[in-house]
Amino acid sequence: MNVELHIEELVLHGFEGGDRDRIGEAVQQELTRLFAQGVPPSLAQGGEIGRLDGGGFEMTASMQSGAIGVQIAQSIYGGL
Repeated sequence: MNVELHIEELVLHGFEGGDRDRIGEAVQQELTRLFAQGVPPSLAQGGEIGRLDGGGFEMTASMQSGAIGVQIAQSIYGGL
């Protein structure tokens, strides 16, 4: 099964430019890893999701940008 995921916009307020880039890269890597493990049932039948609220997660000031990206990806995947 081929899955194409297009995230038109990922809004990250309060982060420096370099951090936003690293967060975006981590989101992409984690989503790739998660989809390699399996496609959520909501997508297995095909179709399109116009908008997704991935919910929220806790973070601390000391979290690295990669860990933040992983949390975001897991929230997105879990929302599917």
